[in-house]
Amino acid sequence: MGRYIDDILRPGEKVLYSTNAHWVFYLPAIGAWMAALVLLILSRSTTIPGLILLCLSASAVVALAALYWTARAWFHRWTTETDVTNMRVVHKTGFIKRRTFEMALDKVESVDVNQSILGRILNYGDVTILGVGEGKETISTIASPLAFRSHITAR
Repeated sequence: MGRYIDDILRPGEKVLYSTNAHWVFYLPAIGAWMAALVLLILSRSTTIPGLILLCLSASAVVALAALYWTARAWFHRWTTETDVTNMRVVHKTGFIKRRTFEMALDKVESVDVNQSILGRILNYGDVTILGVGEGKETISTIASPLAFRSHITAR
């Protein structure tokens, strides 16, 4: 599967900046993998047969959940594209059910960035683009939101 932006570029249009969903989507999976590892270590450090079986079973269940969350986060990052070209802003999410948002740069009225404390530390946030007569669109949890905003507002 090629990049969506490469399929929709107009003649003379070029990509100036690309970003993606931030890796923070992997945090639930990371936490679950750590919990599965702790349960596995706990099962090896005890001598009570019932507790060993309980820890191993719990570790397996948590590992399955971690695998699901890892695959889900990877798929979300793989199917999400956010680009700024010299003519427009393009955001695409989804694989089979696709949602796209495009706005011409000359129609952009303002670009707002919303970052939490953790978002500032890890460099992710939400970007809200307000268009003249085109409405308001929010792109959630993207990497490097300030750089993204700078590429939209720089003319």
